[in-house]
Amino acid sequence: MPQRMPRLLCYALLTLCFIGSISLLRINAQPAYSGFVAHEWGTFTSVAGADGQGVEWRPLTGSTDLPSFVEHFRNVGFKLGLRGTVRMETPVLYFYSPRAETVSVNVRFAQGVITEWYPRASRVEPTAALYDASLYQPYVDGSIAWDAVTLAPSQTADLPNDQRENHYYAARQTTSTPLRVKTPAGDQYEKFLFYRGVSAFSVPISAKLEAENKLRVQNRSGLPIPNTILFERRGEKAGFRVNGVLQNRATLDPPDLNATVDSLARDLEGILIAQGLYQNEAQAMVETWRDSWFEEGTRLLYIVPPEFVNTILPLTIKPAPMQTTRVFVARLELIAPATTSAVERAFAEHDSATLVKYARFLEPILKTMIENAPNLDKAKEFRDDLNLYYNSPTPPHI
Repeated sequence: MPQRMPRLLCYALLTLCFIGSISLLRINAQPAYSGFVAHEWGTFTSVAGADGQGVEWRPLTGSTDLPSFVEHFRNVGFKLGLRGTVRMETPVLYFYSPRAETVSVNVRFAQGVITEWYPRASRVEPTAALYDASLYQPYVDGSIAWDAVTLAPSQTADLPNDQRENHYYAARQTTSTPLRVKTPAGDQYEKFLFYRGVSAFSVPISAKLEAENKLRVQNRSGLPIPNTILFERRGEKAGFRVNGVLQNRATLDPPDLNATVDSLARDLEGILIAQGLYQNEAQAMVETWRDSWFEEGTRLLYIVPPEFVNTILPLTIKPAPMQTTRVFVARLELIAPATTSAVERAFAEHDSATLVKYARFLEPILKTMIENAPNLDKAKEFRDDLNLYYNSPTPPHI
């Protein structure tokens, strides 16, 4: 018996070592990587208030500007529209795969909900009905999941088209691998996964217009902002300044209105390629948002730090791609004196064509005008304009 004890003790120690080794292997196990890559681009749109911070507005105001086959969340329970600080617009997720493969995709959205998507998703949460202030309730985080997306390099099926011109289709002008998603109504085909949403997160930049239209910009994210572009358009005149990396804060001079939209489009494509997009992806992104980014008004465009994107919008793909690149452009709309003057004059003259130019931003513009009104009479006038906007059957077409 005494001779057996050391042997039993040795066996016990070996067993413990084996179990420990297995545990370490599990802890250090890496995700399974596959032979494809994923590229994504998208936008975040917000409006700067009088203090330069992103303000609450109605991001869903106006037309959905999407083809009829795109799916939407249940739009019920709203009086003034789903309120938030950020409109996440047209993230598109491309895949590039040399062979057929099936993947699952999940995206979560901090303080936000997914409002539109295509192809049909396996799950979109939350499932409860939304109302005006839903995004300001505790623990409201949305998500969307596609459980089985087939990457099909040899696929030749026709893509959906509702026979109307739409900037949605510009995103297809890439060499990405075609996708197939099975649904109860049959297979759906596309070149990308598409989704949109609304959130109430704090944007990473504040920007305040000061004397002589200089813009004081502050980076609040703690991460380098890879690039910023200050843009302004008044009628047929446009101008922009590319300002490079923003570490902490800067004061930007207003652009001279002697540039062309085409020159900015070329510069912006180069900036997007430098961030990791393929050339045809950068071209597709600029073409998609050309009319919106370069419309009437003043705005700051900036590249969102990838770390910030991954925190606000965590993306999980299984099996994991060899490489994942995400490039998001944020648009911070600025309420410049030229904008408020144009809106004041348009309301006074019942000029719907001018009001339509400022479309969904009319509410924060009018609120800024009320805050900065020189006297009580003017404040009342602007408040009446705001009430007219609220009560219009189809805002912002007043």
